[in-house]
Amino acid sequence: MKFGETFTEYLHGDQERFLDKCSHVEYKRLKKVLKSCRTLCDHMFFSELMKEASDIAGCFSSRARHLLHLHVASGMQRYVLRIRQCFKNDQTAMIEEGRVLIEYIIMNAIAIRKILKKYDKVHKSVNGKNFKSKMRAEHIELLQSPWLIELGAFYLNFNGLNCGASSEFSGHFSFDFNASRPVMTLALPSSIKLEYDLTCAVCLDLVFNPYALSCGHLFCKLCACSAASVMVFEGLKSASPDSKCPICREAGVYAKAVHMLELDLLVKRRFKEYWKERLIAERAEMVKQSKEYWDLQTISAVGY
Repeated sequence: MKFGETFTEYLHGDQERFLDKCSHVEYKRLKKVLKSCRTLCDHMFFSELMKEASDIAGCFSSRARHLLHLHVASGMQRYVLRIRQCFKNDQTAMIEEGRVLIEYIIMNAIAIRKILKKYDKVHKSVNGKNFKSKMRAEHIELLQSPWLIELGAFYLNFNGLNCGASSEFSGHFSFDFNASRPVMTLALPSSIKLEYDLTCAVCLDLVFNPYALSCGHLFCKLCACSAASVMVFEGLKSASPDSKCPICREAGVYAKAVHMLELDLLVKRRFKEYWKERLIAERAEMVKQSKEYWDLQTISAVGY
C-alpha cells in the first residue's frame, strides 16, 4: 500500500475522536500543489508546509503536556488523580491517548518527509532538504520534540508497572541504559530507528532531573543551571536571554525549557541507587549555593 493510501486510512481511523481539533499534514493537497507547479513554487508550498508543521507541533506539545501532567501530578492534583484512578479504565485511557499521540506525530512526520523528498525529486533541488534544517532551527522538527521522549518514558513507566500497555504502543519505544551511552530508541515504519541520547553533555552521565532546552538538547538541571550561570534554586527561567546552549550555542533556550518528569521517573525506577546518589549531590549543591547567596546578601545589606 502506498503511503498516501496509508495516511488517508490513518486520518479516518479511531484517532479522529481523540484529535478532532488537531491539524494534520494536507498530504494529498500538497502533492497536487507540487504537481501543478511547473516552476519552483517555494513560497506557496513551503509557507503552507511550515504552518502545518507548526500547528502539528503545537497541538502535539499541548496534548502531551496535558496527559503527562495528569500522570506526574503532585499535591492536591495527585489526590484528584488517585480518585480518578478508582475508575477501572483510567490507566487504560491514558495509555490509549498516549498511543494515539505517538502515532499522530509519527504519521505526520513521515508525511512531511515524504512530501519534501517528492519536492526535491520533481524540481531536482535540495530545497526540501534545506527546509528540514529550517524546521530544526524553528524547533518544530516533529520527531525531535522533547515531548516525544517524555511519551516514550511515559510508556516505559507504565510497562514497568505491568499496567497492560498495548503491544502496538510497546513496539514504538525501547531503551538501553547499559550500553556505552544510554539511549532511548523510537522504531518507525520501514525498519527505521531514531536514537535519543540520554547522556548529559556537561557531566557525561545519564541525565538526572533532566531538562530539555528549547533547542532540544537534554541536560541535568544542575548542569543546565551551571551552563546558564544561575543558581539551582533560582531555576532555568531566571537565566539571561543571552545564555547559550553548551552544545549548539543557541541563545535564549532556557526560558522555555521542558522539565522531563517522566524521564526522571524512569531513571528513578530503573536505577534507584544512582538516582538517590544524584539527588543527595544536587541537594547538597543547592544548600551550598543558597548559603553563599544569602551570605552575599547579608554582606551587601549590612556592609560586612
